Amino acid sequence: MGKHNEFGKLGEEKAAAFLQNQGYTVQYRNYRYLKGEIDIIAQKEKTLAIVEVKSRSSDYIEPVAETVNQKKINLLVATADHFVQHNDLDVEVRFDIITVLKKGSGYEIEHLEGAFHHF
Repeated sequence: MGKHNEFGKLGEEKAAAFLQNQGYTVQYRNYRYLKGEIDIIAQKEKTLAIVEVKSRSSDYIEPVAETVNQKKINLLVATADHFVQHNDLDVEVRFDIITVLKKGSGYEIEHLEGAFHHF
């Protein structure tokens, strides 16, 4: 596995732990449907968070709005819709982005709730 893949998996681990510490229950990791993949599906009360994790090893982070393009959003929405219907869930769905930034020997985590909306 390439170093960037290993770092990406570490970022997902950090994001999942962060969500659990915030009271979320992680329902699924790396959920795939057709060409779509959701990094983390987590639930808190009646809200299902569809989470895209972005891991970075430098101070440069492009604006969050630019990290997830329309094609990726469409895939996330279709994959989330499949998950909700397949599991017959009655929940509010929210799309979040978590950035994990390596800072020296530690990590900085930012959770952007409602990063984009599906209309």
